[in-house]
Amino acid sequence: MTADEVRAVRSRLRRDGPSRTRSPELDFQLVTLPERDCDLLRDVLIAEGVETVVEVGLAYGSSALAIGEALLTVGAPRPRHVIVDPFQRDAYDDVGWDVLVEAGLDGVAELVATPSSLALAHLVAAGTVADAAFVDGSHRFHEVFVDLYFLRKLVRPGGLILLDDDWTPSVRTALRYYERNLGWTPVPAAFAAGTLQRIADDPAAPEVPRCRAVRLPDPSFEPPFTTFEPFWDDDQPRPPTG
Repeated sequence: MTADEVRAVRSRLRRDGPSRTRSPELDFQLVTLPERDCDLLRDVLIAEGVETVVEVGLAYGSSALAIGEALLTVGAPRPRHVIVDPFQRDAYDDVGWDVLVEAGLDGVAELVATPSSLALAHLVAAGTVADAAFVDGSHRFHEVFVDLYFLRKLVRPGGLILLDDDWTPSVRTALRYYERNLGWTPVPAAFAAGTLQRIADDPAAPEVPRCRAVRLPDPSFEPPFTTFEPFWDDDQPRPPTG
């Protein structure tokens, strides 16, 4: 198992697509992280020298392959890739996991097939410490918010959290709470050359990078309950009232 072998599987997946998909036929193109963003994800993790990475959401395995390539390139003594996806077996027929096995990454990666709100809590209780996390699971606001709540306890102080689909109002808003209230610092250079998408898919909205990276404060801290910064962006639709 080498980084070159993983790159070969990534190339095959990009060229030929997965061996099977959910319906409709174009589900792979709709769901998977674009190759350009996978490369940027890999590069930022290599620059961080990661040894342990937590990923939420596996689907067809494109981002997981990029993370695996990063771990092998870094060459840490005990690489670990924890992937949380309760839908991999039932909804995806293990197609993402199979591609990791094809790449020889099953010795590094482990699949936790339970909801992230439970799986991440168990990882915290087990004392897991990660260098970085990649979030591409549920896009519902409350579930993204809970994922980030537990990931701030899993990822070491000064580590990175990276997210897909920052153009969606739900993901964007959940993340902004932590940026504005808990000292998470944007790392705009990480995905500056990545895929762009208009906020809320609104033709009149500005284009932003699809993925976003933030760095956790070091040392970590808890803000006083008397301090609260509003976190709803002015560049996206307001939630419905009534």
